[in-house]
Amino acid sequence: MDVLRPPLIRIGGRVYRKNLIQEQAFPRDEEEDFCAGPGDCADEPCDAFVVEETERGFQCRVEVPSPLYKYIIGKKGETKKRLETETRTSISIPKPGVEGEIVITGQHRSGVISARTRIDVLLDSFRKKQPFTHFLSFALNQPAIQEKFLQFKEEVLEKCSKDHGVSSSLFQNPAKLHLTLGTLVLLNEQEIQKACDLLQRCKEDFVDQITGGQPLTVEVAGVEYMNDDPAMTDVLYAKVHMKDGSDRLQMVADQLVERFVASSLMLKEWDRVKLHATVMNTLFRKDPTEERNNTMTGKSSFKERESFNGQNILKLFENFHFGEVQLESVRLSQRFSSDASGYYATSGQLCFS
Repeated sequence: MDVLRPPLIRIGGRVYRKNLIQEQAFPRDEEEDFCAGPGDCADEPCDAFVVEETERGFQCRVEVPSPLYKYIIGKKGETKKRLETETRTSISIPKPGVEGEIVITGQHRSGVISARTRIDVLLDSFRKKQPFTHFLSFALNQPAIQEKFLQFKEEVLEKCSKDHGVSSSLFQNPAKLHLTLGTLVLLNEQEIQKACDLLQRCKEDFVDQITGGQPLTVEVAGVEYMNDDPAMTDVLYAKVHMKDGSDRLQMVADQLVERFVASSLMLKEWDRVKLHATVMNTLFRKDPTEERNNTMTGKSSFKERESFNGQNILKLFENFHFGEVQLESVRLSQRFSSDASGYYATSGQLCFS
């Protein structure tokens, strides 16, 4: 890490500097240390959170999903002890698995603010390391689309099975065909509800205006690949576009992601959402049950992939027509799950009509 250009983390409108402690005796993935940057509010009133004055000093409460408690506690309690010592505060954490609030108390307001700031930065860092649990999606598993997809699969295996790496294990489960808008890490019921509430506010704020309160009719046609060399393809996807030629589907997707990023429920990855329906993925070869909804998730596994030669597929099925479908809702879908139709279980949804 360049000590003159340390990584910066933005939380609640403030920018913090992330400093790695090299001399720590325990594994780095158990604990990292952070200090505030130019926006440090340790010695000044901080409007990012509430600090209450009590009979014994000052107190601040912070809601933290129970799976993240361990990162504040640290190995053998080291992180918690150091935070308490350096900020002269006491940090009370609920028992493992019990949802609740972490309470920071201290005699000095500045110490409580400093402890809270450092906890926020610590949690933000480790939250980014959690595998995503949910994703916003458009379902493309209508019967007509599934039927055409199975036809596509049959013809590809008939005409291209001798091409390097092509096999039936690469194909998506037809019941789970979808478009992914973005992924989320939701670690308890409160965070899931927050995401559901935001979806409804988006409907009122801009989705109804864009859709006119009606389903969006889209056409699924043509295939394209993700990487640079079609002879070494990892992901092949079907392209989608609005039947009327408008940009409304892209507008809904981009504005939803923008709102979820602004609410800290989603990380910004691209300037625009890349609307694509994965039909073949080399990740499925290794583990068919491992549904990957974002092709950039699990980057380390790309090294373990066996790519396939997609040149003939791209040539023969360049304009393959999967059909038309009416998109009636955006779903908050749960990863590694299935509902009665075979699609991902829905934790919440935004209906267009």
